[in-house]
Amino acid sequence: MSDWNDKIIAEFRANGGQVGGQFAGAPLLLLHTVGARSGQPRVNPMMYQKVDDGYAVFASKGGAPTNPDWYHNLLAHPQAQAEIGTEKVELVARVAAGDERERIWSAQKAAYPGFADYERKTTRQIPVVVLEPAPRA
Repeated sequence: MSDWNDKIIAEFRANGGQVGGQFAGAPLLLLHTVGARSGQPRVNPMMYQKVDDGYAVFASKGGAPTNPDWYHNLLAHPQAQAEIGTEKVELVARVAAGDERERIWSAQKAAYPGFADYERKTTRQIPVVVLEPAPRA
């Protein structure tokens, strides 16, 4: 997975946030987190959905039975950064719940049916994480 992510990250950065292949034309960001246990910086490419003045990302892990590492990283360290196009933004993560989660998740599945496939593959509820602009110091 690391080599696959590394190629997407390199392509994203070389092309101002655009990539080809399965992500061609999709909204993609590079999420920077701090490892929950290691404390080391991590970067993960992922699709997002614009919500209000922030972004929603989805801990689908392709429908795997467990949540992705980046999700655990955000629970431990909610301060994050994202590269969106050529811009870097400081963000704070929170897990969406209830009606908010359902509204965002339903819109994502409608726009990108692969997410509905991920949901069918797993028994866990796929977390929706909202990344909101960090308060300015």
